[in-house]
Amino acid sequence: MNLLKKLAAYEVVEEKEIAELNATGCVLHHKKSGARIFIIPCDDDNKVFNIGFRTPPGDSTGVAHILEHSVLCGSDQFPVKDPFVELVKGSLNTFLNAMTYPDKTVYPVASCNEKDFHNLMNVYMDAVLHPNIYKEEKIFMQEGWHYELEEKDSDLIYNGVVYNEMKGAFSSPEEVLDRFTRKVLFPDNCYGQESGGDPSFIPDLTYEEFLNFHRKYYHPSNSYIYLYGDMDMEEKLIWLDREYLSHYDQTEVDSRIERQKPFEHPVQEETYYSITEGESEENATYLSINTVVGTDLDPKLYVAFQILEYTLLDAPGAPLKQALIDAGIGQDILGGYDSGILQPYFTVIAKNANKEQLGEFLAVVKGTLRKLADEGINKKSLKAGMNYYEFRYREADYGSAPKGLMYGLQCMDSWLYDGDPMMHLQYQATFDYLKKVVDDGYFEQLIREYLLDNPFEAVLTVSPKKNLTAEEDRKTAEKLAKYKASLSEEEIDRLIIQTKALREYQENPSPQEDLEKIPMLAREDIGREPEEIIWEEKDVHGVKVIHHDMFSSGIGYLKVLFDTSVLPMEDLPYVGFLKSLLGYVNTENYTYGDLASEIHLNSGGVSFSVTSYPDLQNRGQFKGYFMASARVLYDKIDFGFSILNEILTRSLLDDEKRVGEVISETRSRARMKLEGACHSAAVARATSYFSSAAYFNDITGGIGYYEFLEKLDKEYPADKKTFIARFQSVVKKLFTTGNMLVSYTADKEGYALLPDAMKKLTDGLPAGDEKRYSFLYPSGNRNEGFTTASQVNYVARCGTFAGTGMEYTGALKILKVILSYDYLWINLRVKGGAYGCMSGFGRSGEGYFASYRDPNLRETNQIYEGVVEYLENFQVEDRDMTKYVIGTISDMDVPYPPSTKGNRGLSAYLSGVTKEMMEKEREEVLNASQEDIRSLAPIVKAVLSTGSLCVIGNEEKIAAESSMFAETKNLFHS
Repeated sequence: MNLLKKLAAYEVVEEKEIAELNATGCVLHHKKSGARIFIIPCDDDNKVFNIGFRTPPGDSTGVAHILEHSVLCGSDQFPVKDPFVELVKGSLNTFLNAMTYPDKTVYPVASCNEKDFHNLMNVYMDAVLHPNIYKEEKIFMQEGWHYELEEKDSDLIYNGVVYNEMKGAFSSPEEVLDRFTRKVLFPDNCYGQESGGDPSFIPDLTYEEFLNFHRKYYHPSNSYIYLYGDMDMEEKLIWLDREYLSHYDQTEVDSRIERQKPFEHPVQEETYYSITEGESEENATYLSINTVVGTDLDPKLYVAFQILEYTLLDAPGAPLKQALIDAGIGQDILGGYDSGILQPYFTVIAKNANKEQLGEFLAVVKGTLRKLADEGINKKSLKAGMNYYEFRYREADYGSAPKGLMYGLQCMDSWLYDGDPMMHLQYQATFDYLKKVVDDGYFEQLIREYLLDNPFEAVLTVSPKKNLTAEEDRKTAEKLAKYKASLSEEEIDRLIIQTKALREYQENPSPQEDLEKIPMLAREDIGREPEEIIWEEKDVHGVKVIHHDMFSSGIGYLKVLFDTSVLPMEDLPYVGFLKSLLGYVNTENYTYGDLASEIHLNSGGVSFSVTSYPDLQNRGQFKGYFMASARVLYDKIDFGFSILNEILTRSLLDDEKRVGEVISETRSRARMKLEGACHSAAVARATSYFSSAAYFNDITGGIGYYEFLEKLDKEYPADKKTFIARFQSVVKKLFTTGNMLVSYTADKEGYALLPDAMKKLTDGLPAGDEKRYSFLYPSGNRNEGFTTASQVNYVARCGTFAGTGMEYTGALKILKVILSYDYLWINLRVKGGAYGCMSGFGRSGEGYFASYRDPNLRETNQIYEGVVEYLENFQVEDRDMTKYVIGTISDMDVPYPPSTKGNRGLSAYLSGVTKEMMEKEREEVLNASQEDIRSLAPIVKAVLSTGSLCVIGNEEKIAAESSMFAETKNLFHS
């Protein structure tokens, strides 16, 4: 760090140790440009760079969001139309994206390869500071919005990527409530505006206003630059100064985020969300109460309210949640602490309630909080919440997202508001303080001060309204028709010419000489060895144990699997429900509230899931499992097994009231999950038409499972004992030692403790019998169109090449990159206006094509049909072919945390993936030629010929294209 002080271009503002990250952080100021810089040098190979800007919106036209998309559409140094896509195709990045928040826009990248990392930094810096938006208005039209008119007699429509993205975002009732909450709580500052863009206002944004937003905010004086990882920080800072920052003089950028003046009295407002004609308005209202909690610059509040969220709302038996359920207000209770903005707020939501219950809702919330403040919160629950969050902070397991990226985003929670960027990264002192004051009424005082005696409060009602989407679409169509009618012949001709010109711009590729300006690696820069598959099969007490031997920071990742083939097919949806029921009912020794506290006081959490693994040695076969998982410190492995034994063998499933509550909540959460991932749900459903494993997944966790939950919720009150007997029967058959497999991720020290600890579970389970049931499912295309109140569509076309004699090849991984960022990207996203597109092909022979937040339906399916011809004529420059190979390897070489590596090892073991298969696949990727891509056309033809189509989306659009489906129906009925 002493070297940094010698850099003439920079001033070291602050330097201090971040013991929690085993690193030293340093804040710098670039003297000439005024740029803010925060660096964390450390031994993490997964290097991260982020440049962010404070971008408070002044309206809801979505200018910040549209700009986020647009600056990545070419720049001075890299003038290609879509450098972002070129990087995705040809970089070894471990993260590459950009995000718009309510008050900031960030551009983070990550890579383990030094050369690649430098390339990414260069492209992103040039993109944000020197974008092509000033040279080409069509970028704004494509990414934001434009009028589209194909012919004189055509209907005039709006189109644009962000416009369609936000139509999808505004379709979910939870999203409607979230946006309405900020609008009401913050009427006078930027948080009351929609930074992503409200589709009603996006067309109000002009090109000049768009450019002015960039001129004002995208200046180094308003920038926040972050570097993390194992790199030469001095070299990076010198480069940033020489190439970019030194070209700017410091200027005054007024990007201050004004604080919303606290309310003198609570406010009360109502709005509506759309449902389809077939959905019920009964018990479908959202009631919420929201209070602003200080600022993000208070590290104690920042953590304490996360703990209060767990204690009051999230934990099983949480008092505020339980009080509302017991009062019969809502079928699901949501909410929590919303931070990441200057003025965070705490929310309590009763979902699926009656509008008339608002008064009672408020009385129960305030009464329960008053009682907790006066009589005290359960200290065991508070301490459990504290341990839960401290475990998560220490573990820093973010799946495939680099932890350095997450640290960089978290530091903005203070840095953006002129605070210390290390404030929330240095969390240990905060936890130590909270542990000291937990018994002194500290949390009770927080409830009094912020949730009871705080007039900065909004009480909101969001009610259903049938066909609101259709009405909004009608008004938009009328507005556009009226506008078209007002135009002269010359103006109409100009729109037609403009539409065609935009289409030509989108269709014409960037010149090869411009494409070659995007830096990239060579195939020789890539290692030949695939990621190691780590597993070793052992026998412990007659049970098969799969050990994944690796360093895991003293945390053991335990999974206990039970084979579902011991159950007939009609019982499998009940297995799906067990994952939500277990841990949320009393056991012989614990109430479910105390059980949750016990778990989080002694571990990083226990969870349950249902999953399947295709059997690659036997086509069409698969293994289905119920999985119990626990994260524990090595010396707590005995607790892990004993608590699983308590839950699996001693849960009291005959509590009729409690089981009913869990059913209602599970249905509610399942609906939210479907609404949040309609593209995945459509792919899974279409694949279930021909795949036994996918059908299993559908009835235990997909659309079929949701249909089961709706039926269960409806029928349970009249036949409780029958359903409870069914749950008990499933548990008895499923949880036996003869049906059990254990997976454990830990080093040898951690594994040594497992055999003795395992007896805590095996001694409590019966042996079971050998009976197994065949999985027979109704194969054949059902080609369904599921209607929702969404303004957009999710179109999935799926199929299989299994049984055709054609074999899986690594080239199919390259095809995914080519299609997702070339053919599908150009046709569905760039030209069609869909927000996203994806494709994939698996070892089991299954393939899919899908669109996300798509304004089209039939046209999208026709684009899928064109993939075969595209491949038959596939021809690119050798440089582009290399780019696709590198982008594919990037997807294959993600540096995963130990928990995920263990999961991948288990999947390989159960599916039959060998080291030789991984080596062969990697060689096929690294050696792939254009001819290898062209040879995939028959495989894609087989996938498309399967003819499996599923669409979730707009009711009117699906009805207009009903001939495409064997059946159309509502996705949701209540």
